[in-house]
Amino acid sequence: MSVIIFIIILVILILVHELGHFLAAKSAKVRVDEFGIGFPPKLFGLKPKNSETEYTFNAIPFGGFVKIFGEDPNDEEVLAGKDKERSLLSKPRIVQAWVMFAGVFFNFLLAWVLISAGFMSGLPSPVSTAPAGAVVENAKLVITSVQEDAPAYTAGLRAGDEIVAITSKTDALQEASPERVSEFIQAHGSEELAVLYKRGSERGTVFVVPSMGVLDGRPAIGISMDMIGTLQLPVIQAFWEGGKTTLALTVAITKGFYDLIKESIMGTADLGSIRGPVGIVGLVGDAADFGFVYLLGFTAFISINLAVINLIPFPALDGGRILFLAIEGIIRRPIKPAIAQWSNAIGFFILIVLMIIVTYNDIVRLISG
Repeated sequence: MSVIIFIIILVILILVHELGHFLAAKSAKVRVDEFGIGFPPKLFGLKPKNSETEYTFNAIPFGGFVKIFGEDPNDEEVLAGKDKERSLLSKPRIVQAWVMFAGVFFNFLLAWVLISAGFMSGLPSPVSTAPAGAVVENAKLVITSVQEDAPAYTAGLRAGDEIVAITSKTDALQEASPERVSEFIQAHGSEELAVLYKRGSERGTVFVVPSMGVLDGRPAIGISMDMIGTLQLPVIQAFWEGGKTTLALTVAITKGFYDLIKESIMGTADLGSIRGPVGIVGLVGDAADFGFVYLLGFTAFISINLAVINLIPFPALDGGRILFLAIEGIIRRPIKPAIAQWSNAIGFFILIVLMIIVTYNDIVRLISG
């Protein structure tokens, strides 16, 4: 079921991305020859009367594509001058950049709509970030992050777990809050603590001994916590908060990619922590277990990731093509098609190699549990 849900999410995200390119090209009066659902080989196609675009359904169901006339500078029809004024290459560079950017924009737009829909139906939210006057219902103490190799991580606690209670041999904390849990851990020093937690519909207990090496000068088990409940908002406020949340996630994800690229250049990046398709399948399953609203939020998060990745100025990505257009604007002449094609081919090869490495790490992580 997780695989099926993942495929559905992937198809939606890619189709929305390609729909952005499609509508932007149409708005710029650029000829669009094909809008494909899935990837070839083609199963069948539909071409409405008086339409120049064929809508095709293809055998490989992982997304889709748009065939824009004049996107390839070596297209024989463009070189022959046939319908040249409706080719992408004939348009001003700012228009070409908009057509390239529109796919990314639609992924951001999708995330905004999904998060807003989540707020309308009731989205899990921290009490501390709730807008003024809003009520977060059924707030529970939830682990938001676990420091790797810390006592909590070794014991088996993970982000998303709800802390129900903590007990020592002589004391018990039943009404948990971030402050009271921290105080309880510090008060019991190096004693073994029993943490009762809830993960989805399952309950469990782990035993953990606080360590002085996690936080400077005080015992800790290596977790961050927050009171998280359900926040339901009216339509207008839901869209406002959805936009703010989308922007905040975009900034956080962009910073994360910036740090990853910087660490990769310095040779200190941990590629083993990156999730690929196999790893995401597992995360999709976890999100689905928590409910449909969680799945909406997770899909929005992946959509923003896809948008940010595509904006990276790297060959074979939309950001790389926009970069080429910017360079052409500066030097006031087109980049030679051979240079652009070779750059995109090399970029695509590097992306495939990275995907293989990440997928290998996913499989190793899956096998090792």
